[in-house]
Amino acid sequence: MPSKKQPANEFDFVPGAPARRALANAGYTRLTQLTKTTEAELMKLHGMGPKAMGAIREAMNARGLKFKRTE
Repeated sequence: MPSKKQPANEFDFVPGAPARRALANAGYTRLTQLTKTTEAELMKLHGMGPKAMGAIREAMNARGLKFKRTE
């Protein structure tokens, strides 16, 4: 039975399959895409938790990226 090939993404470092699925289901495959959303919006995704957010925040900081600011 052939397997469905998932698109390559940068979120393999995110702890927990639910958080990785939440990102993929929302269409996020690259850290740079997260600069167009707020942390609060990302936390609303089903499966996203504080541990995953911490790992994402750390990875973004390491690359000089920031979440969108709330206005």
